Amino acid sequence: MRTADFDFVLPPELIAQHPAAQRDQSRLFVLHRRSGRIEHRRFRDVLQFFRPGDVLVLNDTRVIPARLRGLNAKTGGAFEMLLLDENAPNDW
Repeated sequence: MRTADFDFVLPPELIAQHPAAQRDQSRLFVLHRRSGRIEHRRFRDVLQFFRPGDVLVLNDTRVIPARLRGLNAKTGGAFEMLLLDENAPNDW
């Protein structure tokens, strides 16, 4: 598997900037694996897709605005850094 396999174009207007006012109104993307059919639903419908024995894993992490973009002075190549863990104030 290559990281390039995960490259895709995502228009900025499709990236949520704030959570939905009512959390159960957030959008839910459903892929039916057997048929390949795609559905756009609301999160309130999520229980319809669970079967006995399924597990729901919740991620309550937050993204902070620590994405840095730059250009390599020698090659002109673009790069991006995402700072994930702050060890101490101003120490990433």
